[in-house]
Amino acid sequence: MSAQTPAIRVANAHIEGWSNHDFDAARASLADEVKVAITSTNPTLPETRTSGIDDYMTGLVAFAQAVVPGSARVVSELGDERNALITLTVRAAFPPSGQEVTLPGARLYRLDENEKIASEQVIFYLAGS
Repeated sequence: MSAQTPAIRVANAHIEGWSNHDFDAARASLADEVKVAITSTNPTLPETRTSGIDDYMTGLVAFAQAVVPGSARVVSELGDERNALITLTVRAAFPPSGQEVTLPGARLYRLDENEKIASEQVIFYLAGS
C-alpha cells in the first residue's frame, strides 16, 4: 500500500478542505448518499450517524468551525484503491471556554466507484474522559 493510492489522496483532500474551512472542497469529495458514523468513549459526545451529503455537511461545518485552520497534522495513513485509514490531530477551540485543545482522532474512509467518499467512520480520542 502506498501514500499515493486513490483512497488516501481523496481522504487527504477532504481533510485539507474541512480543516481549512474550505467546505466546498470538502463537499466535492463526497458521494451524494455518504454515510458517517462518529463515536468516542467520552459520554458527553453522543454517537452520531448521518446519511446524505446535506446532513453530513451540516455536522461537518458545525464541528470544523472550531478547528484552527491549518492545524491538521496527519500522524499515519494506510490505504488502497477504495479504503483509507488516516490518524490525525487538529487544534480546536470549542465553546464555551474557547480554549484551544489538540484533538486526536482516526478516520476510516470507503470510496465508491467514482472515487467519492461513500462511507466515513470517525473516532475521537479525549484524554481523561
